[in-house]
Amino acid sequence: MSEEWLLADDGSPVAQAMVLSHPEQLARLRTACPRAVPTAVLAGDPCFDRMLAALPHRDRFRRALGVRDGQRLLILNSTWNPESLFGDGGAEDLLPSLLPRLTGELAADDYRLAAVLHPNIWHGHGPGQIRAWLHRARRGGLTLLDPLEGWRQALIAADAVIGDHGSVTYYAAALGTPVLLGAAPLAGLDPHSPVAGFVRTAPRLDPHAPLPHQIETLIAGHRPLPGPAELTTSVPGKSAALLRELFYGLIGIPEPVEPATLDPLPLPPYEPPLRTAPMRVLTRPVEGGGIAVRRFAEPAYEPAGDATQTGGGAAHLAVHEDQAEHDAVAPADVIFRYGAADDPRLGPPDRWGAEVLARWPNCALAAYITAPDACTVRTRAGAVLRIAGPPSGPDPAACASALYAALAGGAALDDLVARGLSVHTGGTAHRVTVTPPG
Repeated sequence: MSEEWLLADDGSPVAQAMVLSHPEQLARLRTACPRAVPTAVLAGDPCFDRMLAALPHRDRFRRALGVRDGQRLLILNSTWNPESLFGDGGAEDLLPSLLPRLTGELAADDYRLAAVLHPNIWHGHGPGQIRAWLHRARRGGLTLLDPLEGWRQALIAADAVIGDHGSVTYYAAALGTPVLLGAAPLAGLDPHSPVAGFVRTAPRLDPHAPLPHQIETLIAGHRPLPGPAELTTSVPGKSAALLRELFYGLIGIPEPVEPATLDPLPLPPYEPPLRTAPMRVLTRPVEGGGIAVRRFAEPAYEPAGDATQTGGGAAHLAVHEDQAEHDAVAPADVIFRYGAADDPRLGPPDRWGAEVLARWPNCALAAYITAPDACTVRTRAGAVLRIAGPPSGPDPAACASALYAALAGGAALDDLVARGLSVHTGGTAHRVTVTPPG
């Protein structure tokens, strides 16, 4: 709001109208640039209004991102600035170093990860460079969201956000979503602005402390910050009418008789995670029957709560068939892939499973995932089975690992076919069926 940006060389305002979303901005404008005050118009925030109107569709947005029952959606967000989460103003680039830790420390079936990067980050470095920098995290299940479309829906769907001083993180806080600041620079912010107040009061991420505990503590103890919710707009839901009245007034023609509306946020395309990194899978039998599964993508060390230490648990390696490194596939106990059941390149799922088992002698179970809730598996003993779970239930790859663990633990295949299997992921029990394909 400085004179440098708002006044022409002759001292006159550069704009006929300057839209503000809240009266607090007008108070700051009077101090920063009094000559621009006559141009100020209170007309709300159309971006935030679109999000407020789309709140009833939160579950749909979560399903579009492949968020499953019991999972939490964690959004990573960075603005465009050397001191941002993705910036280079500190001792290290925080976000690129943080993402592999998130995919390695957070159980894959407990958390769904996605990142929203400012469009200028993509433009400044190029899409190829961004994807190369974040390649390891993407192999672990991170999704890079389109920087222009879909980020609003992702914020509505999110359970928590790790971000910085940018507007997307502020919008998340305004929606009442728990936020951790991974970068929180105050330089360059108006000290009296709501954003500066938010940066001073929002909880901070400790990049050197265990990540799961920080996120779980954030969500469990969350109390929405009052500032963002109150100061983002003083006229929620009214920006379309106010803006149209302003625009037609500037043009000098009458408004249409139809009500002014904003385009609703569209339903994003289905974009589930694709994990091609080797998965360290910890399993343990659950009292009353069933298998608890925790999967970690390329953990740098044995994940906390190693299932092999207590409760008769065990661990195995599950690998996507398209894993780039041959040495990572060879020792896998479970090999899986995603695809259509009628893909002519791969053949029927049972034939694909036979080929995988013949090629990789260490593999005990091959799983061909044909739908968001189903897969066909083939065991080393030659059994061909279909595993199917409830909609938005566990990842079929996790179900395949649960079946492997149950059989390795001595469960009788006939009993599993007769009763099904209880798979526990994300603190939720899911009943899946185990049947011959047909």
